[in-house]
Amino acid sequence: MLVSWKWLSRYVDLTLPHDELVDRLSLSGLNHEGSETVDGDVVIDLEVTSNRGDCLGHIGVAREIAALTEQKLKIPAIEYQESGAAIDESLAVENKMPEACPRYTARVIRGVKVGDSPEWLQESLKSVGIGVVNNVVDVTNYVMMECGQPLHAFDLAKVGDGKIVVRSGKDKEQLEAIDHRNYDLNDSTCVIADSSDALAVGGVMGGASSEVTEATTDIVLEAAEFVPLSVRRTARRLKLHSPSSFRFERRVDPVGIDWASRRACQLITEIAGGSVAPGVIDTAPEIPARETVLLRPKRVAALLGLEIETAELDKILRSLGCEVSAFADGLQCVPPSWRHDLTREVDLIEEVARIHGYDKIPEDSPIPVAPSSKRRFDTAMERIRGVLTAAGISEAMTPSVVTEKLDQMISPWTELPALQTRTSMLEGARTLRRSLIPSLLQSRAANWASASLIADLFEIAHVYLPAPVGSDSALLPDETYHIGLIAGEDFFALKGTIETLCDRLGVPGELTVAPVQRDGFAKGGAVELSLVGGKEPLRLGFLGFVDDKLVKQWKLTGRVVAAELSADVLVNQSRLVPQQQAVSPFPSIQRDLNLVLPESVRWNELAGLVRKAAKERLADLTYRETYRNEKVDGPDKKRVLFSMELQSQTETLSGGDADSIINELVASCEKQLEAVLLR
Repeated sequence: MLVSWKWLSRYVDLTLPHDELVDRLSLSGLNHEGSETVDGDVVIDLEVTSNRGDCLGHIGVAREIAALTEQKLKIPAIEYQESGAAIDESLAVENKMPEACPRYTARVIRGVKVGDSPEWLQESLKSVGIGVVNNVVDVTNYVMMECGQPLHAFDLAKVGDGKIVVRSGKDKEQLEAIDHRNYDLNDSTCVIADSSDALAVGGVMGGASSEVTEATTDIVLEAAEFVPLSVRRTARRLKLHSPSSFRFERRVDPVGIDWASRRACQLITEIAGGSVAPGVIDTAPEIPARETVLLRPKRVAALLGLEIETAELDKILRSLGCEVSAFADGLQCVPPSWRHDLTREVDLIEEVARIHGYDKIPEDSPIPVAPSSKRRFDTAMERIRGVLTAAGISEAMTPSVVTEKLDQMISPWTELPALQTRTSMLEGARTLRRSLIPSLLQSRAANWASASLIADLFEIAHVYLPAPVGSDSALLPDETYHIGLIAGEDFFALKGTIETLCDRLGVPGELTVAPVQRDGFAKGGAVELSLVGGKEPLRLGFLGFVDDKLVKQWKLTGRVVAAELSADVLVNQSRLVPQQQAVSPFPSIQRDLNLVLPESVRWNELAGLVRKAAKERLADLTYRETYRNEKVDGPDKKRVLFSMELQSQTETLSGGDADSIINELVASCEKQLEAVLLR
């Protein structure tokens, strides 16, 4: 932000020398980038942070100086006469896009004589790098640099049917801007138009078709408020940035909109003549009142480490434009309309610190410390990372926004289409990912391509699952933490890692698998993981071989196993503090069983029957091996060897007791699984 010394002196008495003043401004948050002399005027370059849009005008900077130096701020008085036919007789305004332009105001000035601006006006604009056009346009630029509110003047004769329409852009619609370049508009672009054609890009730049020229006699003066996100999105897409868009992106003073419009009317009639039509068109004249913020002197002392008298706090806040009144424990403050960043008590304390002086805050002030503990979530995440890194899996970090093609490779959690951002957050990427697996697969391929490293990776991050259509939150995704895993060819090794993870987190219940078919996984090579033991099974996630087509597409060698788990389910079910468990004082009995089973029977089915038969007397169950001999056992048969440890909490089990349990188990397996016991 370029600030003219002469221009500033119109609003506040500059009692400090240049060097001291810029130092005070830097220490209060307006960093001094440099100064230079332009035609005998000192021009100061200040860095204005994005939350201080009020300082993008000379009055805003002067207000800061007045507060720092205890000077009086001099705001120009506005006086002009209205005459002639009312504005409604020559102009109408319709706002069809309030979500992008919540407020649009217009005034009409008739009988202006467009020509050169007076020397003082030209010097002011040139000092801050603004080009001179004509007296009407120069006034709109002057007022913008004066108070930070962008304005625009249209030639009334070029506004079709005398009607201004604020609307979205149409398909394949174009606008020639005042820089005489054509820009493509779309339905996300806020357009200022007449009854048929676009006249300007709202909040960014006016159009050439309605610009003020020497032939103009009647003008429409626009002063409006545009939503920062809408302006920023349009300016980026069109690669068209302007002083106006810069200010709208940082928000403007809603009360100052009308002041800026009247100020421009005053200067235009003084410089270019003409008369202001009675009245103003305002699509949203009611401005919501600011909420009161409480400031407690005790809280000021606690945060800053120094005592400041209540009277001094009152004076500082009033100098910044706050409405201040006393209450039992401190001050009630209503922030001014131009300070949208003041919403909390800590914001007011920061303002007090800036104006009172950061240099007065003691360096050795004790900082109060309150004891705290880790959140349950953080403790669980540390344990999860410990297990996965101990298993030789490296942690990765990938973007949450991916390309649509990448997202569609694997999406085990939902078939609903992914949500997309309006503009690409990364080049070509605007899709909110529904799974971590595609990004990890891409990272594994990148590692292999660049360093011949077969990377086993995991990531703990958010995914964004679209809500079902018709639900109360259909517009918002289900944002949940997931754990994604990519590893080599050993399916059972990764399954064992997941089982270890559940064990280290103290997750109760049994981890079970059920075959599922999901796009992106190999046919017959994916399972759904569930936790069984509570009232209802909980879906933990998915595990399986990645489809060979995807593996070849990424030019990877061998097969790839992927898994994705719900971190929320793991954390909610975890028991992070180990609990005491009773240990039986009675001896146990171990038995090995070798069953011939159909090939289709899975281990979890067999294990479930074992647990059901043995009940609380089953101390341990261990899978040993699977053996196949088609010549002896027949086709589609396999032998499964496993060990059982039987133990009672109340008595010593006899051999007969163990045989009874085994016989019951074998009978169940023969009936339900078509199993045959090998003796």
